[in-house]
Amino acid sequence: MGAEVDLVVPVKALERAKSRLVGARVDRPALALAFALDTVAAARPVARRVLVVTSDPAVARGLRALGVESAAGPEGLNEALRFGFSVLRERDPGSVVGALQADLPALRTAELALAVAAARGRAFCPDRQGTGTTLLLSEPGGPLEPAFGTGSAAAHAASGATALVGPWPSLRHDVDTAADLDLAAELGLGPRTAAVLSPVC
Repeated sequence: MGAEVDLVVPVKALERAKSRLVGARVDRPALALAFALDTVAAARPVARRVLVVTSDPAVARGLRALGVESAAGPEGLNEALRFGFSVLRERDPGSVVGALQADLPALRTAELALAVAAARGRAFCPDRQGTGTTLLLSEPGGPLEPAFGTGSAAAHAASGATALVGPWPSLRHDVDTAADLDLAAELGLGPRTAAVLSPVC
């Protein structure tokens, strides 16, 4: 993809994040923050700009330590993505803007770069199960049209986006449950996530 790529990453309030991990015997807010910071750290080398949309001051503090911009926006996932998209699109009318989920603690920079390079026009990466979406990319200068939520892969395909399926398992492996987390650990967790889990590993 020839145009510059900017990414928006939505992060919900940590107290409400990752509720399905409640049985994993971990500090859920700390783990959700670690997920987000590891995801953003892995994505930074791929994107010209990374904008995190969050209302949580703890997330904003963590991002400042990484040198990553955050902006307060709406809490709903698609609403936050539309807000972040509008901010990034205003800065560069011709860029590719991508929506990246914040729960990819095993994400590898090289795999994200491969997926972005493979995109031709508006595209999305389905999750491991093939039903959700971990990454959505606009065309250069085009709309994002996020439809995240249940069945988002089918919704994005129906809206004309092309599926990106290739050698990037870490990009497809979002974490919602304890079983997901175990599988992500097999791929290799980011350092912040590993540090949060180390007392119980």
